[in-house]
Amino acid sequence: MSSDEDSVDKIQQSPLPNAAKTRKGGAFWCIFLSLCLAVFLAALELTAVSTALPTIAHDLRADDFVWVGSAYTLSSTALLPMSGGMAQIFGRRPALLICLGLFALGSGICGGASSMGMLIAGRTVQGLGGGGIQSLSFIVLADLTTLQERGIYTSLFGIVWCIAGVSGPVVGGSLAATGQWRWLFYLNLPICGVAGGLVLVFLKLPTPPGTFSEKFKRLDWVGNALVVGGTAACTIALSWGGVIAPWNSAKVLVPLILGLGILGLFLLWEAKWATYPMVPFSLMSNRTSLSGYLQTFLITIVCLAVIYYMAVYFQGCKDASPVHSGVLAMGFAALSPTSIISGVAVAKLHRYRPQLWFGWCLALIGFGIASTLGATDSTARVVGFEVVLGVGIGCGFTTVMFPVLAPLPAASNAQAIAFFQFIRSFAGVWGITIGGTVLQNELKRRIPADYLASFPEGAAIAYSLIPQIPTLPEPLKGEVQDAFAKSLQVLWKVMIGVAGVGFLSSLMMKGLPLHTDMDSKWALDAKDRRVEDDENMIHLVDKVQSAEKGQEGERATAVEYD
Repeated sequence: MSSDEDSVDKIQQSPLPNAAKTRKGGAFWCIFLSLCLAVFLAALELTAVSTALPTIAHDLRADDFVWVGSAYTLSSTALLPMSGGMAQIFGRRPALLICLGLFALGSGICGGASSMGMLIAGRTVQGLGGGGIQSLSFIVLADLTTLQERGIYTSLFGIVWCIAGVSGPVVGGSLAATGQWRWLFYLNLPICGVAGGLVLVFLKLPTPPGTFSEKFKRLDWVGNALVVGGTAACTIALSWGGVIAPWNSAKVLVPLILGLGILGLFLLWEAKWATYPMVPFSLMSNRTSLSGYLQTFLITIVCLAVIYYMAVYFQGCKDASPVHSGVLAMGFAALSPTSIISGVAVAKLHRYRPQLWFGWCLALIGFGIASTLGATDSTARVVGFEVVLGVGIGCGFTTVMFPVLAPLPAASNAQAIAFFQFIRSFAGVWGITIGGTVLQNELKRRIPADYLASFPEGAAIAYSLIPQIPTLPEPLKGEVQDAFAKSLQVLWKVMIGVAGVGFLSSLMMKGLPLHTDMDSKWALDAKDRRVEDDENMIHLVDKVQSAEKGQEGERATAVEYD
């Protein structure tokens, strides 16, 4: 009997086999659609609001709008570790619905904001929902797919994220240009409604037993308070450093040191004293998962450094407008298709180390070449280097999740993925700050002193200079452009070091098999599983019949040949 026939027999004999290993049914795809809508919401909000901020600030009569972005980043990052605990204690569907509700509530507050304070409050609530949406989407996907096949579905998430990332600035800019920026937030409401409806109807995962008060007490409130406090202190310090106050001032160093200390205490609490830890020590007790988390932190830093500061090169050295610099920076968009290909390769080859090693090596080469760029290099040459960096970083960006999860049992998915998303979000703050610090310090050294004196103390020199460069007389204009190019060369050399540490940390991981089991505790309800089992059985029976027909055809051909 063939292996397909054996599979048919097993399906007929077993009432609830693991359908995820063969075919996905209608319930799965409806759930996946709801997750894609949720991911689209979170990604669109990250990219669209920044374009409209100057218009929003003008309408609300505000001068400082830095905290509009920082409030969202801070609240979303702080909630990420707790989202895994919420999913475990309250269940996937209630947790995801709560996050969608928070995101919708925050969007409504932002849309109706009459002051900058109200807008910042709305963005804080939005961030709580957005952070939870990020992690819970991947947690639910992990419940419904095996690690071996997940690369394909994370690649589809990547496509959704890219679509939102590309369309976000266009949507935000268009609505701001027509004076309709409030609809940037109001449009989230129907999308949240559709996503929430699909989740409510189709996401029929089990809900853990217990009363609300019992579940509420099981949340790690001490650990969450520590991570919120530590993240807030670090974010404030990194936001103020070199802008509000010098890096060596107490105003920056005190919150930075305090924040890092609190985060260290958080990890110690989780490992030693927490009854229901959000981040169990077992997640990092093996070298492969630890390597995955380190690589996640480092690859996010280099990725955001390229995204933010390659555009600065075009504006500072090539007189490109913000829109034109965004177009020229599209060479780095090679990251998106490469991430998709890398994820599919993991699903097909069941290996993750080759993609990561190749990606880190290519990133090192790309940063090495970028560190030679001068102000007079051709645009085509610069874009070509961007493509090299995009391919290198893209190889690893979606693949770093696999060494994190491969050594861990499926039951650890929720906490592991929530911590993974926290690491990625927290690293984003560091990536932007490291680049800004290097650029600020190098420009101070290289800009002619007489011209530099015209800027106020503590100003962000790069962004203050860029609007003036096209109108500067020669030779001052050439000197400023050369200062930008040489300052960015130093930044890319720093990124060589970061990527080098990333490559070294990748040598720690083992090439473990990608497990094919799922956590049965979070399987689809029996009715939905039986529907998918029937579809899988029909599919396998068709394969057996096709094979039998092929064998009959071969016998007939042999008779004719004889």
